[in-house]
Amino acid sequence: MKNAFFKLPFQFDEQRLLNDLEVCLSENWKKHFNSQDYEGSWTSIALRSPSGKSDDILTIANENGYFDTPLLAKCNYLKQIIESFDCPKEAVRLLRLSPNSVVKEHNDFQLGYEYGFFRLHIPIKTSPEISFRVGGNDIPMTAGECWYANFHLPHSVANRSNVERIHLVIDCLRNDWSDKLFESVGFDFAETEKVTQPDEATVRLMIERLKEMNTATADELIRQYEKK
Repeated sequence: MKNAFFKLPFQFDEQRLLNDLEVCLSENWKKHFNSQDYEGSWTSIALRSPSGKSDDILTIANENGYFDTPLLAKCNYLKQIIESFDCPKEAVRLLRLSPNSVVKEHNDFQLGYEYGFFRLHIPIKTSPEISFRVGGNDIPMTAGECWYANFHLPHSVANRSNVERIHLVIDCLRNDWSDKLFESVGFDFAETEKVTQPDEATVRLMIERLKEMNTATADELIRQYEKK
């Protein structure tokens, strides 16, 4: 499937990632806000957030934007990695999926490069027994790699291993630097011209589903969709 996912040309030091992770594990990790999208334990902590607090794991900000959290200041290597991406950064989190836990298949509306927004995953702890599927395909991520995936497509995660799956997840905005990066790994920009905006009926259905979630993030998405 074109543009579904790409391994980007970076390889980060696994031991340094684990060293910073140890600092973060002593903090208060929060349950993921989309409780109906998973079974088991799926938790997170923020390195950049709308409020600048590490326990604020929401990914949608108001007009004030995003701020580094105090936790990021304690994680020199993670901070270095985040700053190495020469594009605007929004929310940055660590996501932890415990053994025998599943993130159910779902779509994150318009979370793909063609919509001007992209999410990067850098595995810190993982296992070959963990299945990460996007658009019906398994992505064979290993520790220290950096991957882009189009999360507008159906995606899911199943941790059938005996280790925690912990990823550094960086939300970014597309710019000239990222266009050159994606071009270097074979992103088909001609495909982005074919993207169409959802019709009014689709938007209404999205808003109804978001209302059912009854979360702060869902409320903010509803506000944005109703403005369009």
